[in-house]
Amino acid sequence: MSPRVLAIITGVLHYGQSHSASGMGALKIEEMEKLLKEAHLEKARLLESKERESQARKQLLEEERKRREEAEKRLQEETVHRQQLIEKEVKMRAKNFSQARPMTRYLPIRKEEFDLRSHVESSGHSVDTCYHIILTEKMCKGYLVKMGGKIKSWKKRWFVFDRLKRTFSYYADKHETKLKGVIYFQAIEEVYYDHLRSATKSPNPSLTFCVKTHDRLYYMVAPSAEAMRIWMDAIVTGAEGYTQFMN
Repeated sequence: MSPRVLAIITGVLHYGQSHSASGMGALKIEEMEKLLKEAHLEKARLLESKERESQARKQLLEEERKRREEAEKRLQEETVHRQQLIEKEVKMRAKNFSQARPMTRYLPIRKEEFDLRSHVESSGHSVDTCYHIILTEKMCKGYLVKMGGKIKSWKKRWFVFDRLKRTFSYYADKHETKLKGVIYFQAIEEVYYDHLRSATKSPNPSLTFCVKTHDRLYYMVAPSAEAMRIWMDAIVTGAEGYTQFMN
């Protein structure tokens, strides 16, 4: 109750007590009614003020909720749009490469003096701006997410494509101390983009590509579209298993 209301009620009580004690006649009913009316009006004003404040808070909360929902919706739409753009870009690049580049680009290269980095750069890739990959004259290194053979789970592995050892190895991490597997160049038959989306529960279907060997099909997911294209162009230079079809 506000100080003003308390003051009015106290005044009413004091007025009644003083007149009763002094015996100065009857209470002034009209004056008391006026004081009580003022008290009721003050109370009503307080209640109305509290109600307005409550409604204002509710309105602010509702507006904040709507803004949050709209922001989440825009974020979701932008994510879907970006994904569609990536998929479109990958398909267009794959189509352009298949039409413009000679078939020798897709054949294994056994020359010892072969420069892997120069080859990849001449294919139109921006190696310097792709920070997901370490590319030299003889090696290509970087993280890829690989699907397991028996258990179809996806795990991040550090891959090393080594033209000197003629191996495509993968480790637990970039320290290259715990070897998890080796794919020999002689076993690699094909390298291609997973157009059919056949990889089980791929974490990113638009960045999934395949490395086919004599006895197994490896599914791998690159960290970016450019990294995927670089990996595919690098690995295919070691696809010596493909030569059996040329004999």
